[in-house]
Amino acid sequence: MTLHSLPLFVRLHGRPVILVGEEEAAAPKRRLLERAGAIVVGEDDPHARLAIVADDAAAVARLKARGVLVNAVDRPDLCDFTLPAIVDRAPVIIAVGTGGVSAGLAAALRQRLEALLPASLGRLAEALHAARTALRAHYPDGGERRRAIGAALAAGGALDPLEDHDGADVIAAIAAGGAATGLERLVLASADPDDLTLRQARLLAAADRVTHRADVPPAILNRARADALRQRTGAAPGDDHPGLTVDVSMRGEGA
Repeated sequence: MTLHSLPLFVRLHGRPVILVGEEEAAAPKRRLLERAGAIVVGEDDPHARLAIVADDAAAVARLKARGVLVNAVDRPDLCDFTLPAIVDRAPVIIAVGTGGVSAGLAAALRQRLEALLPASLGRLAEALHAARTALRAHYPDGGERRRAIGAALAAGGALDPLEDHDGADVIAAIAAGGAATGLERLVLASADPDDLTLRQARLLAAADRVTHRADVPPAILNRARADALRQRTGAAPGDDHPGLTVDVSMRGEGA
Protein backbone atom coordinates (compact mmCIF):
# COMPACT_ATOMS: atom_id res chain seq x y z
CA MET A 1 0.00 0.00 0.00
CA THR A 2 1.53 3.31 -1.08
CA LEU A 3 0.76 6.87 0.00
CA HIS A 4 -0.61 9.11 -2.75
CA SER A 5 1.15 11.97 -0.97
CA LEU A 6 3.27 12.49 2.14
CA PRO A 7 1.56 14.61 4.81
CA LEU A 8 3.80 17.44 5.98
CA PHE A 9 3.40 20.34 8.38
CA VAL A 10 5.20 23.37 6.93
CA ARG A 11 6.09 26.41 9.05
CA LEU A 12 5.09 29.45 6.96
CA HIS A 13 5.45 32.23 9.52
CA GLY A 14 7.22 35.15 7.87
CA ARG A 15 7.65 33.31 4.57
CA PRO A 16 6.24 34.47 1.21
CA VAL A 17 3.54 32.38 -0.45
CA ILE A 18 2.12 33.31 -3.85
CA LEU A 19 -1.65 33.65 -4.16
CA VAL A 20 -3.19 34.03 -7.61
CA GLY A 21 -6.89 34.37 -8.42
CA GLU A 22 -9.99 36.53 -8.28
CA GLU A 23 -10.79 37.88 -4.82
CA GLU A 24 -13.89 35.74 -4.25
CA ALA A 25 -12.10 32.49 -5.06
CA ALA A 26 -8.83 33.45 -3.40
CA ALA A 27 -10.16 35.04 -0.20
CA PRO A 28 -10.56 31.80 1.82
CA LYS A 29 -7.01 30.78 0.91
CA ARG A 30 -5.71 34.22 1.89
CA ARG A 31 -7.33 33.88 5.32
CA LEU A 32 -5.77 30.43 5.77
CA LEU A 33 -2.30 31.64 4.77
CA GLU A 34 -2.49 34.68 7.02
CA ARG A 35 -3.66 32.49 9.89
CA ALA A 36 -0.47 30.45 9.39
CA GLY A 37 1.62 33.63 9.47
CA ALA A 38 2.58 33.57 5.78
CA ILE A 39 3.30 36.72 3.80
CA VAL A 40 0.91 36.66 0.85
CA VAL A 41 2.62 37.86 -2.34
CA GLY A 42 1.95 38.05 -6.06
CA GLU A 43 3.14 35.82 -8.87
CA ASP A 44 6.21 37.95 -9.57
CA ASP A 45 7.80 37.39 -6.14
CA PRO A 46 11.14 35.65 -6.79
CA HIS A 47 11.58 34.23 -3.29
CA ALA A 48 8.34 32.26 -2.83
CA ARG A 49 8.53 28.48 -3.15
CA LEU A 50 4.84 27.73 -2.64
CA ALA A 51 1.81 29.01 -4.52
CA ILE A 52 -1.96 28.67 -4.40
CA VAL A 53 -3.70 29.37 -7.69
CA ALA A 54 -7.45 29.75 -8.21
CA ASP A 55 -8.92 29.71 -11.73
CA ASP A 56 -5.75 30.38 -13.73
CA ALA A 57 -4.27 27.37 -15.51
CA ALA A 58 -1.71 29.54 -17.30
CA ALA A 59 -0.35 30.77 -13.96
CA VAL A 60 -0.06 27.19 -12.76
CA ALA A 61 2.12 26.35 -15.77
CA ARG A 62 4.28 29.45 -15.35
CA LEU A 63 4.90 28.82 -11.67
CA LYS A 64 5.65 25.14 -12.14
CA ALA A 65 8.19 26.08 -14.80
CA ARG A 66 9.97 28.17 -12.14
CA GLY A 67 10.11 25.22 -9.75
CA VAL A 68 7.38 26.58 -7.47
CA LEU A 69 5.18 23.97 -5.79
CA VAL A 70 1.57 24.74 -6.67
CA ASN A 71 -1.85 24.06 -5.24
CA ALA A 72 -4.40 24.50 -8.02
CA VAL A 73 -7.77 25.06 -6.36
CA ASP A 74 -10.31 22.38 -7.38
CA ARG A 75 -7.80 20.86 -9.84
CA PRO A 76 -6.18 17.94 -7.99
CA ASP A 77 -4.60 16.70 -11.22
CA LEU A 78 -2.50 19.90 -11.34
CA CYS A 79 -1.60 20.03 -7.63
CA ASP A 80 1.87 19.49 -6.24
CA PHE A 81 0.33 19.72 -2.78
CA THR A 82 -3.20 19.83 -1.39
CA LEU A 83 -4.69 21.68 1.58
CA PRO A 84 -6.37 19.48 4.19
CA ALA A 85 -9.37 20.08 6.38
CA ILE A 86 -7.99 21.20 9.76
CA VAL A 87 -8.95 20.49 13.35
CA ASP A 88 -7.17 23.09 15.51
CA ARG A 89 -6.44 22.31 19.14
CA ALA A 90 -3.25 24.37 19.25
CA PRO A 91 -0.57 23.23 19.51
CA VAL A 92 -2.24 20.04 18.28
CA ILE A 93 -3.25 20.23 14.63
CA ILE A 94 -5.06 17.38 12.92
CA ALA A 95 -5.19 17.44 9.13
CA VAL A 96 -7.64 15.39 7.06
CA GLY A 97 -6.81 15.02 3.40
CA THR A 98 -8.18 13.06 0.46
CA GLY A 99 -5.58 14.09 -2.11
CA GLY A 100 -8.10 16.54 -3.55
CA VAL A 101 -10.56 13.74 -4.40
CA SER A 102 -13.35 14.91 -2.08
CA ALA A 103 -13.21 18.12 -0.08
CA GLY A 104 -16.71 17.34 1.20
CA LEU A 105 -15.60 14.06 2.75
CA ALA A 106 -12.59 15.75 4.39
CA ALA A 107 -14.88 18.44 5.81
CA ALA A 108 -17.32 15.83 7.16
CA LEU A 109 -14.54 13.95 8.88
CA ARG A 110 -13.20 17.20 10.33
CA GLN A 111 -16.62 17.95 11.82
CA ARG A 112 -16.80 14.50 13.41
CA LEU A 113 -13.32 14.90 14.88
CA GLU A 114 -14.21 18.36 16.21
CA ALA A 115 -17.00 16.75 18.21
CA LEU A 116 -14.75 13.97 19.54
CA LEU A 117 -11.73 15.95 20.66
CA PRO A 118 -11.98 17.92 23.91
CA ALA A 119 -11.15 21.62 23.89
CA SER A 120 -8.44 20.94 26.49
CA LEU A 121 -6.41 18.70 24.16
CA GLY A 122 -3.95 21.48 23.38
CA ARG A 123 -3.38 22.13 27.07
CA LEU A 124 -2.64 18.42 27.58
CA ALA A 125 -0.01 18.65 24.85
CA GLU A 126 1.54 21.70 26.52
CA ALA A 127 1.57 19.94 29.89
CA LEU A 128 3.38 16.95 28.37
CA HIS A 129 5.90 19.32 26.80
CA ALA A 130 6.48 21.07 30.12
CA ALA A 131 7.01 17.70 31.82
CA ARG A 132 9.72 16.49 29.42
CA THR A 133 12.68 17.22 31.71
CA ALA A 134 11.02 15.60 34.71
CA LEU A 135 9.98 12.58 32.64
CA ARG A 136 13.54 12.12 31.36
CA ALA A 137 14.76 12.15 34.96
CA HIS A 138 12.08 9.66 36.03
CA TYR A 139 12.61 7.40 33.00
CA PRO A 140 16.26 7.69 31.88
CA ASP A 141 15.77 4.90 29.36
CA GLY A 142 14.11 6.30 26.23
CA GLY A 143 12.22 3.11 25.42
CA GLU A 144 10.81 2.81 28.93
CA ARG A 145 9.79 6.48 28.84
CA ARG A 146 8.02 6.09 25.48
CA ARG A 147 6.17 3.00 26.69
CA ALA A 148 5.02 4.70 29.90
CA ILE A 149 3.74 7.76 28.04
CA GLY A 150 2.07 5.55 25.43
CA ALA A 151 0.28 3.54 28.09
CA ALA A 152 -1.03 6.70 29.77
CA LEU A 153 -2.28 8.08 26.44
CA ALA A 154 -3.90 4.83 25.31
CA ALA A 155 -7.67 4.44 25.21
CA GLY A 156 -8.86 4.20 28.80
CA GLY A 157 -5.44 5.27 30.07
CA ALA A 158 -4.78 7.87 32.72
CA LEU A 159 -4.33 10.55 30.03
CA ASP A 160 -6.66 9.25 27.32
CA PRO A 161 -6.62 12.22 24.89
CA LEU A 162 -10.33 11.84 24.15
CA GLU A 163 -11.09 12.73 27.76
CA ASP A 164 -10.77 16.11 29.49
CA HIS A 165 -7.55 16.29 31.52
CA ASP A 166 -7.30 20.04 31.94
CA GLY A 167 -5.02 20.72 34.91
CA ALA A 168 -4.01 17.08 35.37
CA ASP A 169 -0.66 16.17 36.93
CA VAL A 170 0.71 14.39 33.88
CA ILE A 171 3.87 13.13 35.63
CA ALA A 172 1.86 11.43 38.38
CA ALA A 173 -0.60 10.04 35.83
CA ILE A 174 2.15 8.55 33.69
CA ALA A 175 4.07 7.14 36.65
CA ALA A 176 0.91 5.47 38.01
CA GLY A 177 0.23 3.62 34.76
CA GLY A 178 1.72 0.43 33.41
CA ALA A 179 3.17 -0.17 29.95
CA ALA A 180 2.90 -3.46 28.11
CA THR A 181 6.15 -5.43 27.87
CA GLY A 182 7.16 -8.97 26.96
CA LEU A 183 5.93 -10.98 23.98
CA GLU A 184 2.48 -10.83 22.39
CA ARG A 185 1.56 -13.24 19.59
CA LEU A 186 -0.98 -12.28 16.94
CA VAL A 187 -2.32 -15.03 14.69
CA LEU A 188 -4.33 -13.36 11.93
CA ALA A 189 -7.01 -14.91 9.75
CA SER A 190 -7.12 -12.02 7.28
CA ALA A 191 -4.45 -10.09 5.35
CA ASP A 192 -6.69 -7.00 5.39
CA PRO A 193 -5.54 -4.47 8.04
CA ASP A 194 -9.13 -3.28 8.41
CA ASP A 195 -9.91 -6.68 9.95
CA LEU A 196 -7.51 -6.15 12.85
CA THR A 197 -9.25 -6.05 16.20
CA LEU A 198 -8.85 -2.94 18.33
CA ARG A 199 -6.52 -4.85 20.65
CA GLN A 200 -4.37 -6.12 17.77
CA ALA A 201 -4.09 -2.64 16.26
CA ARG A 202 -3.11 -1.16 19.64
CA LEU A 203 -0.43 -3.78 20.22
CA LEU A 204 1.11 -3.16 16.80
CA ALA A 205 1.05 0.59 17.38
CA ALA A 206 2.81 0.17 20.75
CA ALA A 207 5.40 -2.47 19.77
CA ASP A 208 9.12 -1.84 20.12
CA ARG A 209 9.83 -4.84 17.88
CA VAL A 210 7.63 -6.67 15.36
CA THR A 211 8.62 -10.17 14.31
CA HIS A 212 6.69 -11.83 11.51
CA ARG A 213 6.53 -14.69 9.07
CA ALA A 214 7.36 -14.17 5.40
CA ASP A 215 3.72 -14.13 4.25
CA VAL A 216 2.50 -11.38 6.57
CA PRO A 217 1.62 -8.57 4.13
CA PRO A 218 3.19 -5.09 4.33
CA ALA A 219 -0.27 -3.57 4.84
CA ILE A 220 -0.41 -5.30 8.24
CA LEU A 221 3.15 -4.40 9.18
CA ASN A 222 2.50 -0.76 8.27
CA ARG A 223 0.14 -0.54 11.25
CA ALA A 224 3.18 -0.71 13.53
CA ARG A 225 5.15 2.34 14.60
CA ALA A 226 7.46 3.54 11.86
CA ASP A 227 10.49 3.31 14.16
CA ALA A 228 9.68 -0.15 15.54
CA LEU A 229 12.29 -2.79 14.72
CA ARG A 230 10.94 -5.27 12.16
CA GLN A 231 12.37 -8.75 11.82
CA ARG A 232 11.25 -11.62 9.59
CA THR A 233 11.64 -14.91 11.44
CA GLY A 234 10.74 -18.52 10.85
CA ALA A 235 9.18 -18.91 14.28
CA ALA A 236 8.08 -16.81 17.23
CA PRO A 237 11.03 -15.46 19.26
CA GLY A 238 11.59 -15.66 22.98
CA ASP A 239 10.33 -12.98 25.35
CA ASP A 240 13.76 -11.81 26.52
CA HIS A 241 13.85 -8.67 24.34
CA PRO A 242 13.40 -5.39 26.25
CA GLY A 243 10.09 -3.63 25.78
CA LEU A 244 7.15 -5.04 23.86
CA THR A 245 7.64 -7.58 21.06
CA VAL A 246 4.64 -8.40 18.87
CA ASP A 247 4.96 -11.56 16.79
CA VAL A 248 2.63 -11.77 13.77
CA SER A 249 1.74 -14.89 11.82
CA MET A 250 -1.09 -15.91 9.54
CA ARG A 251 -3.55 -18.59 10.59
CA GLY A 252 -2.65 -22.03 9.35
CA GLU A 253 1.09 -21.66 10.00
CA GLY A 254 2.80 -24.06 12.31
CA ALA A 255 4.70 -21.32 14.12
